[in-house]
Formats: sequence, C-alpha cells, structure tokens
Amino acid sequence: MTARRADGAPLRRGPRPLSLHLNTVLAMLLSSSGGLPLLKSGLLPWKPPLRQRAEELRQQFAHAESQPQGAEDLRHAVDREMRRRIDSVLTGIERYRQHPYHRDLPDPPVVWREGATRLLDYGPPGGRPALFVPSLVNRHYILDLSPGKSLMRWLAGHGVRPLLIDWGTPGPLERRFTLTDYIAGRLERALDAIVEETGRPVPIVGYCMGGLLTTALALRRPKAVAGLGLLATPWDFHAEDATTAKRAAALFQPFGPALDHWGELPTDALQALFTQLDPMLALKKFGQFARMDPASRAAVAFVALEDWLNDGVPLVAAVARDALAGWYGRNDTVTGNWLVGGLPVDPSRIRVPTLALIPERDRIVPPASAMALPKVIPGAEMIVPPLGHIGMVVSAGAETGVWRPLADWLAATG
Repeated sequence: MTARRADGAPLRRGPRPLSLHLNTVLAMLLSSSGGLPLLKSGLLPWKPPLRQRAEELRQQFAHAESQPQGAEDLRHAVDREMRRRIDSVLTGIERYRQHPYHRDLPDPPVVWREGATRLLDYGPPGGRPALFVPSLVNRHYILDLSPGKSLMRWLAGHGVRPLLIDWGTPGPLERRFTLTDYIAGRLERALDAIVEETGRPVPIVGYCMGGLLTTALALRRPKAVAGLGLLATPWDFHAEDATTAKRAAALFQPFGPALDHWGELPTDALQALFTQLDPMLALKKFGQFARMDPASRAAVAFVALEDWLNDGVPLVAAVARDALAGWYGRNDTVTGNWLVGGLPVDPSRIRVPTLALIPERDRIVPPASAMALPKVIPGAEMIVPPLGHIGMVVSAGAETGVWRPLADWLAATG
C-alpha cells in the first residue's frame, strides 16, 4: 500500500535517493565520538579555511578535559549534539515528505512538439522571441517554478516572448539518442520552427548543461541565432577541482555495463552522483527546514525547490557517457575533443553577441569552469552576480542580479 500524506496525496519520494542521504548522515554523525581522539591529537587533515577554527576547538577540548570529569562531560556533550542533529534531520525530512504544497502552475501553449520534447510559448504575441534551453537531466520548470519565482513569466511581462524547451522524459526513441541527435536534430528543428514563424533570427539562452547545447547550436546555425546567452554554463570541467570531476566520472563507471540494458542512467543514480558534490547537504538543509514554520513562505519555497530537485529525468545512455566520461572525466570541451555531428565544438568561432551570467557562489558549476567559455568567445560579455547556481534563477536576488540584465541584453540583441 502506498504511504500517503495527511491530505491523502502520496508521500514524496525524496530526498532522492533517500537511503543514500540517510546512510550518509547517520554514518557521519554516529562516527563523531570516534573522531574525537583524532581531533584532539591534531592529526585530522583540515582544509586551509578550517585549520584555525579546528585548532581553537582542539585547545578548547584540551582545557575542558583538564577539568574534573572533563573527559566524561565532553563525551556526553558530543553524544547529545549527535542525537540532536539526527533528530533534526529526520524531522526535517518527514515534514518535507508530509508538506501539503504542490505546484499548480498551468503550462503555457505548446507551439511545437517532437517525441517527448515540447516547445512552450510564454508569450506575449508581440514580445521579442527568445529560445530557452534547460539541462537534459532536470525538469524545465526551474525557469517557471512558482508564480513569484518564474523567470519565464517575468520576462513575458517585460517585452520578451520566452519559448522554453521541455525535454520531457526519454521514451523509446530518445533512448537511442546521442548529443548530436539532441542538438543537430531536435534542437535545430525547434529553432527552425521559431525562425520560420517569426521570420528572423532569435537569441538562444542555455541554463547549465543547456548552455553547452546552445553553444553547439550557435556554431551550427549562425544565421538563425541572433545572440547567445549562457547561464551558469560549465566549460572547463577540471577548473578549480579536477579531482572532484574525475571522481564523478569514476563513480559512473560501475553503471557502464547496465547502461546498454537500461538504455539510460536512472534518476536516482544521477542524484547519487550529484550528492558527491556535498555529501552533508541533506543534513544541513533538512536540519534548517525542521526549524521553519511549515506555513511560512520560506518553508513553501524550500518545498517547491526540493520537489523540483527530486523530479529529475533519466539521462540516455550515449549522452551519459559523453557527459560523465567525456566532459567530466577527459575534459573534452577544453581539449577540443567534444564533437557534434562529427565537428569539434569550438567556441572561438562564435560571432554572435554573447552574454555569460556566472554566479559567484556556484557550488555545482565552479565559476572558473564557467568563465573559461566566454573567455574564448570573441567579444563576449560577462556578469558575475553574488548568487548560487539555482539561486540565480529563483532567489530573492535573482531579479536584480540576473533577470534584469538578461532582459536588457535580450532587448538589445533581439
């Protein structure tokens, strides 16, 4: 029998994969007592920003243990804090799974469709058309999350006619796709449909992985593209932290033999890979959520975003290999070995106006990785707002830091 919330709706499945998040949190917290001797001895290899704080903590522990019953009191304090944090994160997860929020924004009209892919038209009819391309591994509606946090609807109210690709869930046809099929096939045909209707080239804007797709599209169809917008788009996958990128590629390897059978990398496997970027993120964010008033705007916003994060889509087998082994593992983008339709994707040949919006606090796409792309595109403009990867499109600072500069650029480019 399916577990249900108090309102009768099924319990949320997330955070996905739930077992991984729970095991990681419990393993880390339950090992706290075991880590005390290493902390007190100074043998733990702290990262440079934490070394001073760790040394202060070590000295505080040494002072506490010098007092009568100090060692015993310290062990009890660590045990109490461990139990408090476990209780907090479990409470936060349960409250999230039970929360009554559900996204009820209606879809705009569909003006083009092919296979699982739709092109959504946010209007208005007289607005300047622009094609928006999201990642292949997350749902499109991060750009249309809720009434107050929708880049698409905000732009539609400021003279732009946003046309957003919804990749949908891969079906039997898409499971045979490569990146060339997505870019040189489906994406080009969507662009053709817009250009045929409007009678002019249009700006194209890609978010995250979508920026890689639009970069290739701008090279392949320069006469149909009026400008290239890049939102938090990675390029140098080994910038800042090559070890983490290569680790992601290595973690993908065990799934290799199953890919041909599945035809895709499942959503939970993808989520597990993303978890490696910050294994303790679930502990931090659900611990904070447990302290929120469930009816508050902050809690509703948390649930809306968390629902989107857990509503991922599988990545078809050939694209998973190109992205994880090619981009993350070998850094094919920078080395010139990423091919689409047999031709290298060389951004130095792009000649259309280009704007790169690169969030300064991005933990998913390091700023140095994203900056590598506009640096090789002739005349590219770069803006670095003080936001995060997802915050750049949904946070309180998104309108000032990203939405308005993007609207101004689209107005000039269109």
